[in-house]
Amino acid sequence: MSERRPGEIPEATVARLAVYLRVLTGLVDASTVTVSSEELATIAGVNSAKLRKDLSYLGSIGTRGVGYDVTVLREKIASSLGLTQRRTCVLVGIGNLGHALAGYSGFSSRGFTFVGYFDADPARVGEPIVDSRIRDIAELELVVKSHGVSIGVIATPAEAAQTVCERLVDAGVTSILNFAPSVLTVPDNVDVRKVDLAAEMQILSFHEHRKSRGLGNGLVESVG
Repeated sequence: MSERRPGEIPEATVARLAVYLRVLTGLVDASTVTVSSEELATIAGVNSAKLRKDLSYLGSIGTRGVGYDVTVLREKIASSLGLTQRRTCVLVGIGNLGHALAGYSGFSSRGFTFVGYFDADPARVGEPIVDSRIRDIAELELVVKSHGVSIGVIATPAEAAQTVCERLVDAGVTSILNFAPSVLTVPDNVDVRKVDLAAEMQILSFHEHRKSRGLGNGLVESVG
């Protein structure tokens, strides 16, 4: 694992910043003007000391005795996460999970625009999906390059994931969200986030097992 550079935000903090952003968006929608670190930490499910440490990476943004301006803090976090500009994305693998991901409105509302949905099954090509149609996987590179796509989402069977990953990377994609049950090999300049739904269920099963034996309170960390 490479050493973190001075001033670089730790990976765990980045994950929590995404949670704070979601909470702050809800507060803005509720017309909340300011929020204290204790209030924000409680809603986000972390302790206030950890929250203040996370926000310290963003610079001086709070006022002692007043708290945080909700709108300013939301904009600061969005900027730190690179969400002030829209990101173009593609989704490969339009099975049941792929359809569910394509229909998730949260991507668009958070700045992600999907410019292509792809599948290798000729029977699926041309089917309507969201406000588009499923494209043949043969068109993948053309769409990625013509739209300057930087993020690819893989929801294919495990055996196809590495090949799809390599095609995405060769076409210029530098970040991949992988839902396939496989470990991807990528160059150093490409970031991969793996979402293993079955593994998450197994972790929950472990906590249920502990609770049934009276070995813990069942509290687990959010993965969202």
